[in-house]
Amino acid sequence: MAKQTLDQKLAILSDAAKYDASCASSGSTKRDSRDGKGLGSNTGSGICHAYAPDGRCISLLKILMTNFCIYDCSYCINRVSSNVARARFSVDEVVKLTIEFYRRNYIEGLFLSSGVIRSPDATMSDMVQIARKLRHEENFRGYIHLKTIPDAAPELIAEAGLLADRLSINVELPTDDAVRQYAPEKKPDQIRKAMADVRLRKDAGKDRSFTGKRPPRFAPAGQSTQMIIGADGSNDATVLGQSTRLYSSYKLKRVYYSAFSPIPDSSSKLPLIRPPLQREHRLYQADWLLRFYDFQLDEITSVTQDGNLDLEVDPKLAWALVHRAVFPLDVNRASREMLLRVPGFGVKTVERILATRRHRSLRYEDLLRMGALMKKAQPFIEAGGWSPGNLTDSANLRARFAPPPVQLDLF
Repeated sequence: MAKQTLDQKLAILSDAAKYDASCASSGSTKRDSRDGKGLGSNTGSGICHAYAPDGRCISLLKILMTNFCIYDCSYCINRVSSNVARARFSVDEVVKLTIEFYRRNYIEGLFLSSGVIRSPDATMSDMVQIARKLRHEENFRGYIHLKTIPDAAPELIAEAGLLADRLSINVELPTDDAVRQYAPEKKPDQIRKAMADVRLRKDAGKDRSFTGKRPPRFAPAGQSTQMIIGADGSNDATVLGQSTRLYSSYKLKRVYYSAFSPIPDSSSKLPLIRPPLQREHRLYQADWLLRFYDFQLDEITSVTQDGNLDLEVDPKLAWALVHRAVFPLDVNRASREMLLRVPGFGVKTVERILATRRHRSLRYEDLLRMGALMKKAQPFIEAGGWSPGNLTDSANLRARFAPPPVQLDLF
C-alpha cells in the first residue's frame, strides 16, 4: 500500500470520527496562557463551537488516532471486517496537527478517539502519550477530550484523567443484551467498572490532604458516554431508563444519543433504514426535562402506549396535551414544579417569574419580556390581561403545534 500523506490521513480519520457525538466541551477547568507561559487557552465555559454542514458540533479537532480495529462490532463502520479505507496517525502526527491547527486559530482543543489496535492497553497507551506530549512538551493548555477504552489497564485511564479535561467511555447500546448481540467482544460489566473508577477518582480529586493541599484535578470537565439509537429494538423508555441510571450512578455530565446509520456490508441483524433523526432530537429534549425540569421518567414515557416519544411534538408539550386537566395555570400562584411543566417556559423564565411575582402581579406582556415562548404557552396559562378561555380544551389544540401532513413520495 502506498504511503499516505498527512492530509490523506486527516481526510480519512476526521471523517471516521463523525460518528462520535460526545464532543461538547463545556464545564472544563480554567486555564489560559495570557501570562506568556504555555500555549492555548480554555475558559471555564469551554471553547468556541463550530458546526459541520450536517449540524454536528466540531468545535474541537475531532479525529480518530486510527480506524483500524481488532473488534467486529456489527454497527461500526470501522469494524475489522469492514471494507473501508484505513489510516493511522503516529503519536507525533496528532501532536503536530493539534498545535498547527491551534496556531492557525482553527481549533481550541482536541477530541481524540481510536479504533483498538494490537490491544486495548497498546491503543490507550498511545492516546495517553499524545495527551502527555501536548501538556508537558508543548505546554498546551487548551481543551482535551479523550475517548477511553474500558478494557485498558486502570493506571492508563488514571493518567488519562490527569491529562485530559474530559473522559468518555461508551456504553454503546441501551441494554446489555444488545451489546452482547452486536458487540460480543465488549463486556458491559467492564464498561460500567471503568466508568465507576473514573467517578471514584474524580471524587477523590476533590478531597484535601491533612495539610490542606488539593490533589491534581482528575477529568475536571467530567465524563460522558454515548448510546447508539435504532440499531436494536429498544424503545425510548428503555433508552431513557438507562440514561437515568447512568446519570445517578456515575455522575455523568452528558449522555449522547447517536442515531444508527446503515453502513456498507452490514450484518443482516441490523435494520436496513436509519431511525428518523427527529427521534434523536426528542431524546435530547427528554433528557433535558429529566435533568433540569424535575420530570420523572414515567411521566415522559407514559404519554404514548409503546414507550416511544412523540415525534411530532416535543416531550413537554406532549405531556401537557395529555394532562390538560391541570391547566391553565395562574402564573401568579402556581408552584415552581408546575410552572416548569408549562410548554414555552424554560428554567430561566420560571426563575424570573418567581422572583418578579414576589413584588407584583405578572401580566401577559411581562412574560413576553422574560423570554417565554408565548405561542406555546398561551393555551396553558393565565396571567393579568390573558385567559385562554376554551383554547385549553379545544379539539384542534394539538394541530396548532404538530407539523402539517406531508405528501409521501412513491419512490
